[in-house]
Amino acid sequence: MKKFFNYINNEVLVKAASLNLANISLRILAGILISKFIAVYIGPQGMALIGNLRNFMSFLQSLSISGLYKGVVKFVSQVKNDSVALSKILSTVFYLGFFTSISLAFLCYYNAQFINDTIFSSSYNYAYIIRTLSIILPFYALNMFTFSIMNGFSKHKYLLLINILGQILGLLVTLILIYQENIDGALLAIVITPALNLLITIVGIAFRRNLMSFVKITQISLSVLKKLSPYMIMALVSAIAIPIVMILIRNYLIDEVGIKAAGHWTAMTRVSDYYLMFINSLTALYILPRFSEIHSRRDFRKEVFSFYKSIMPAFLVLLLIIYLSRSLLINLLFTEDFRPVEGLFGYQILGDIARVLSMVIAYQFLAKKMFAHFLILEVFLFIMIYFSSIYLIDEFGLQGAVMGHCLSYFMYFGIILLLFSSSLFGVINEDSIEDY
Repeated sequence: MKKFFNYINNEVLVKAASLNLANISLRILAGILISKFIAVYIGPQGMALIGNLRNFMSFLQSLSISGLYKGVVKFVSQVKNDSVALSKILSTVFYLGFFTSISLAFLCYYNAQFINDTIFSSSYNYAYIIRTLSIILPFYALNMFTFSIMNGFSKHKYLLLINILGQILGLLVTLILIYQENIDGALLAIVITPALNLLITIVGIAFRRNLMSFVKITQISLSVLKKLSPYMIMALVSAIAIPIVMILIRNYLIDEVGIKAAGHWTAMTRVSDYYLMFINSLTALYILPRFSEIHSRRDFRKEVFSFYKSIMPAFLVLLLIIYLSRSLLINLLFTEDFRPVEGLFGYQILGDIARVLSMVIAYQFLAKKMFAHFLILEVFLFIMIYFSSIYLIDEFGLQGAVMGHCLSYFMYFGIILLLFSSSLFGVINEDSIEDY
């Protein structure tokens, strides 16, 4: 454990403190409070509907910014002192995001009933929620555009403060709406809370007013778009596929097992999201930048096994505590109506262990720009999750959904180990320089 805390203090917390550790903590706390309100005032049925809307919204938001967030942060940080290059990047990204978000907003607004029937089924009529979402979508894209620029300029303290304020405001609005309007309030809160983050845009523009002069339609550059395209494709594949697969599995559960079962599965995935937030933050803050710096198999192997030996034991202890405390967690986070969730923890946690183990190695795809490998494996993973879940739901009911999750990530981890077997387990020649 001493090695773990030294690792955290020396390598991670210094960076996380300037980024989003406090924001993640607040998100988890807010999520817990919202989950409790949903459980008390709406129940498992509402949890299922809310899950579908969240997934659809995530899909739509990713499309609206064309998967450009990480790419913009990276390139802005590289060219922030070059006014010509900066102008080309900002102009290209701004107008691409503007065109995409406006187009999506119109499509959603005029096809709201069809979207409602797809994600909620024709038994529910929440088309007005979809129309509200379409109106807010361009503002979300503008927020993310400003957010990525400020991140690229390392304005982390401002972003952190604004994000925390936005989280608090969003939490208060969500709890009030759920209390007053139940399911309608919860669905409305999901789509309007991103608009509350207009504070990010307002403050961002206030601190970087001079950047607006760099945004010119004449500076749109196809070469910039070409450089950003790998980041766009990789981000969009995951950002689009995950929500779609989640919606399909949830709708299958609703049709075959019942809407309560779908709500129970959604509750389990929410718990999983909470404890994965920290580990995802640690890997993004340290593993990806570190993998970008190393150029030998020896260093790659060292970093992977160092993570496994330092971080994973603590993570496994946390998961063991969560598993043993699952009955208490159900009481804390939900209500007695969610008691069946208790039986889902085992397979979900096992799948998440395989997910983290494979994620650490898979970051090498991003660090070394192995885009084809990344895309093929991601597509395989999502197809596997869908078909294994459907098959196992038919065989085992609700528990089949988490069994499919577990099976898919263990298969994914196995393939990752095979692809990197020579780097992780092969003999390394001491006398040669081994570029990775």
